[in-house]
Amino acid sequence: MTLMTFVYLAAGLALLVGGAEILVRGASKLAALFGISPLVIGLTVVAFGTSAPETAVSVQSAFSSKGDLAIGNVIGSNIANVLLILGLTALIAPLIVSRQLIRLDVPLLIAAGLLTWGLAANGTLSRLDGAILFAAIITYTVFMVKSSMHESSEDRAQQSAESPAEATPAARGNAWMLNLVMVLAGLALLVGGSHFLVEGATTLARALGLSDLVIGLTVVAIGTSLPELATSILAAVRGERDIAVGNVVGSGLFNLLCVLGLASLVSPQSIVVSANALVFDFPVMVAVSIACLPIFFTGYRIDRWEGLLFFAYYIAYTAYLVLYSTRQDSATLLGHAMLFYALPLTAVTLIVLGVRALRAQRT
Repeated sequence: MTLMTFVYLAAGLALLVGGAEILVRGASKLAALFGISPLVIGLTVVAFGTSAPETAVSVQSAFSSKGDLAIGNVIGSNIANVLLILGLTALIAPLIVSRQLIRLDVPLLIAAGLLTWGLAANGTLSRLDGAILFAAIITYTVFMVKSSMHESSEDRAQQSAESPAEATPAARGNAWMLNLVMVLAGLALLVGGSHFLVEGATTLARALGLSDLVIGLTVVAIGTSLPELATSILAAVRGERDIAVGNVVGSGLFNLLCVLGLASLVSPQSIVVSANALVFDFPVMVAVSIACLPIFFTGYRIDRWEGLLFFAYYIAYTAYLVLYSTRQDSATLLGHAMLFYALPLTAVTLIVLGVRALRAQRT
């Protein structure tokens, strides 16, 4: 491991974050021209844009026959999206949750996790599996956009007043060109950043004795989730809390269906899914998604104490991965503490909160 390893990592992360920021700005403004609601923008354009680093890294990894890094990046990013990003964002400002998320998008996120886990149960993700996942994200996106287009005329009129659509034809043309250039520039930065990050992360994994899966679940996952983190925190601070939560849920759907779908399609051979990912990381990812439901519908908000709970679990999960990978005995103790004490206690708490919320809604 040399100084260039850290240069690759730093340059890769910087290009990814910068590229995602430019891409999101340009794509969001383009979407606003169509009068799409803030929640749908968060679930689609912003979520897909901030997930572009995961797409670039996982596709590059799969194409280079580094399947563990591709799988670890997606699973780790989804776990980080909920536990780390929602946790930190809720600590800064309690989040309001839309009813649509509870009734449609979070259940779809859970279903996508179960679908991906089921397709990978045989130990591989083939091109056919990738085609199924990619077809699902196309269907979801078309459905969301069409649903948004059927908003009331009053809502659309209000959004049109705030968008550049009422500018002169010349101004609209300039806005389209500028935003399109931003999108293309963002994509170019993401491609370059993904190359540097994959190279640096692979070298770091070998030097530290960590597996590609663990590096993907931790270092790369956190790095590629930085755009989501920055976007959600900024949206929460500015009061755009629909975008903050929608960004996280939409990114999770995009990671599973589009990122893994594309990675499986471009991989020279079927992506091998490790036994550790199947028996531990996939279940954790699905459990984290399921945990959103009772927390979300207890008052349709995420309070600071719930954000702290999410964040604490992410710290414990990451510590377990590192200790387990380095064969530390304390990893077993931490794993048992999470499995037999923390998780059951949290499950009981969530069930109680859910029952209370349902009773309150009925009365």
